[in-house]
Amino acid sequence: MPQNEMSVHPERLFTNKVETILFDETTIQKRVIALANQINAAYAGDELTIIVIANGALIFAADLIRKLNLPVKLDCIHVSSYQNQTTPAKTPEIINSIRLDIKDANILLIDDILDTGNTLLKVLDTLWAKQPASIKTCVLLDKESRRLVDIEADFVGFEIPDQFVVGYGLDYAEYYRQLPYIGVLQKELQQI
Repeated sequence: MPQNEMSVHPERLFTNKVETILFDETTIQKRVIALANQINAAYAGDELTIIVIANGALIFAADLIRKLNLPVKLDCIHVSSYQNQTTPAKTPEIINSIRLDIKDANILLIDDILDTGNTLLKVLDTLWAKQPASIKTCVLLDKESRRLVDIEADFVGFEIPDQFVVGYGLDYAEYYRQLPYIGVLQKELQQI
C-alpha cells in the first residue's frame, strides 16, 4: 500500500486486521502485577529512575509504574526502530534523549518488545555514557528467536514467537496502540 493511500484510507489499515489474540487484557494485567512485585523486591528501599522507550512502551510503563511502591522518577527517550515497517531498522536512531540527570541513579529501562536487540543496546549505550549507578531492563515482550545481539532483559512480561504483534502500546504504522490486548497482525498487512 503506498504511503499516500494509507493516509487517505486509515480505516483500511485498521479495521479487522488482528488475526489472533495472544494475550487478553486480564492476562496482561496479571503479568504487570507480577512484574511490579519483582521490581519492588529488586529495588526495595531504593529510589528508582525509570526511562521509558516511547511510544511503544508508554501504556505498559504507565500500568507498571502505578503498581510500584518505590520513590520513582520518570523520563522518556524516543527511538526510531521500525519506521512503519514490520521489521526493525538495522540501525535505530535516537530522536529525543532524556532530560533527567541520571549520574549515580538506579535506572530501570522499559521497552515494549525485545526483538533483534539493536534498539535496547543503542539505548543502553547512551544511558551508560551518563554514568548511572546501575541499569536493569524490563520488556513487555521478548522475541528471542530474532535476536541479533547478545542481550537479555532483566524482567520479561511474556516470551512470544516470531510474529508481528500489535496492541497494548505496540503499533503498526502508529495504529493499534489503544487495543487492550496483544494480537498478531494479519499476514497480508505484514507484506505492505
